[in-house]
This record gives sequence, C-alpha cells and structure tokens, in this order.
Amino acid sequence: MKRKYTFQEIISKYVPEATVRYCCELWLLYKFRFIVKKKRNTRLGDYSYDPTTARHTITVNGDQNPYAFLVTYLHEVAHLMCGVRYGFRVKPHGTEWKSCFKEIAYPLMKEEIFPPDVLEPLFDYISNPKATSCSDIDLLRALHQYDDQPLIFLSDLSDGDIFRLQNRFFKKGKTVRTRALCEEMGTGATFYVPLAAQVELVQKSMF
Repeated sequence: MKRKYTFQEIISKYVPEATVRYCCELWLLYKFRFIVKKKRNTRLGDYSYDPTTARHTITVNGDQNPYAFLVTYLHEVAHLMCGVRYGFRVKPHGTEWKSCFKEIAYPLMKEEIFPPDVLEPLFDYISNPKATSCSDIDLLRALHQYDDQPLIFLSDLSDGDIFRLQNRFFKKGKTVRTRALCEEMGTGATFYVPLAAQVELVQKSMF
C-alpha cells in the first residue's frame, strides 16, 4: 500500500524551512485539502469551496521556487480565510481579501525568511495586494530570480524584438502603462500583452 504523506512532509519540500511550522498552523486551523500541481500556464494556484461537502481545497503549482511557492500558498489561504470570515459572496480580491492576505503574510515579512531583494517589493505588494503576484512585475522579477532558470518577461525586451508566447510568435510594440501592443507574426493581428508575461526571446530587433 502506498504510504500517505503528512501535510508537514509535503509542505516542507516546497517552502523555506523557517516557514514550515507557520504553514502547518494555517492548515491545522482551516483543515483544507492541499494538492501540489504540475505547472499550469494559466494559474500558479487556486482555492475552491464545495458547499455540498463543506470542503475547502487549495492547489499550488509545484514548479515554483520556495519563495514564490510560499507567496502563492499564502495568497490562496487568504481566500479561504476571507470566505470563512466574510462569506463567499464578497469580491474575490476585494478589501476583505486584501485584509486577510495582509494578516496572513505580515508574520513572515522577515529577512530570516525572504532575501532583502524579495522583501522590499513584497512589502510594496502587500500594501495593496493585486489579484495575483503576476500582476506586479517588480515582485515577479524578484521572486523568479531564484528559479533554476530565471525567466524572461516582456518588460525585459526592446521594441521590435520577436518573442514566443504560448507557441505563438509576436513582435513587441509600443508600451502603454502595464502592457505592450504586440503584432502577431503571420496574421498581423495586434494584441495588448501584459509586461509581466513570461516569454521566450526569438530574435533581437536590428534597430
């Protein structure tokens, strides 16, 4: 029979060692089902509640480095806390969720846990959390510099560079606030692509 691993055994493989106890305390408090997923291009993690069984489920992508995994885990637990505290009809990332995320994250905002170059943008992010850490390019870049293979973001490219995104090829154009107007190669169609999008550089601009 396949051995069933405890939550502590599972979480200790993915988060900084100094945070394992805190992560376990959150799990013991809310008794949620926890699943580590393979890489998903559309999300880093999610939270769901089944009213028929009263079961809470949290999933987190396991391909993230420990700091990114921890931030995603806290983000999803904050959704659970928000639902329990305020009900499940409040806005997913409204003021109630932001309050819960701050409450959960602040105890870990220490240099013993996060490197200084991650802690600073994380403080900025927590002051006004967005729907996902992917919406904050400074935090995203800080977190993913600790990946085995650091990511390239659209914001790193120059106008005219050609890149691949989800097996489609684009040329980067003018930046408008947090997005760039990009032309799809072959079709000529234009799309606004978030600067925080993770891309693969194909060809540098000649100009």
